[in-house]
Amino acid sequence: MEQSILHSKIIGTGEKHLLVFHGLFGQLDNWNTHGRQFGEIYTTHLIDLRNHGRSFHSDDSTITAMVEDVNRYMEFHQISQAHILGHSLGGRVVMDFAITYPTKVDHLIVADMAPKAYQPHHNAIFKALCSVDFNTVTSRKDVEETLSLYIPEAGVRQFLLKNVYHAENGGYDFRFNLPVLQKHYEDLVGNDLLNGVFDGPTLFLKGAKSNYILQEDEFIIKQRFPKAEIVAIANAGHWLHAENPKDFIEAIMNFLENK
Repeated sequence: MEQSILHSKIIGTGEKHLLVFHGLFGQLDNWNTHGRQFGEIYTTHLIDLRNHGRSFHSDDSTITAMVEDVNRYMEFHQISQAHILGHSLGGRVVMDFAITYPTKVDHLIVADMAPKAYQPHHNAIFKALCSVDFNTVTSRKDVEETLSLYIPEAGVRQFLLKNVYHAENGGYDFRFNLPVLQKHYEDLVGNDLLNGVFDGPTLFLKGAKSNYILQEDEFIIKQRFPKAEIVAIANAGHWLHAENPKDFIEAIMNFLENK
């Protein structure tokens, strides 16, 4: 039977709750450092999306299903309203969540994702991941050697390698559900946002060196999120929270404390 509550790590005991969602191929461990800082003020929930990290695997990996996961998580933990932060795929999920359940969102923060459909652009990563043969892998180094044939960026390889773990069969495996993510990939990135508007306080953070949020996207952002502010994080690309954590956290704290 499918476990229906997402796996999380909860840090801090603040009066207000902050829910944090990672991106595609990510996991809550990517946010540990941020979680400790957020946890000084808020009860911070670092959460693994379905088919990622230690959350359950399911053949259904649609955005709609993930939105319901967030709703069930809040009900399970008896959270009536929370600040909600999502990066990349997590950003896509929290945008749809805010439009579906607006009264459950206090402040919405979307990190480097616009409310639009994207062209598929992870083909090399999927090819690399599918090329790993865990029947012959004896170490993480073996996995990295395969990934390096397709992925020249060391930082991207290290990010993906964090998902390699000792499986129950004694060998290695990925924590994420690769076949299902590949099957649903075009739906995850290539569909438009739900119809509707979220009228609460919203912050879009974009990496100054990223092309995920373009100048022309500002119109649709304001259309769907009328109170949205858009802030660029300097010297950062798509992984803005990792590349410039100081400015990233500062921008979020300013927004949550002053709006």
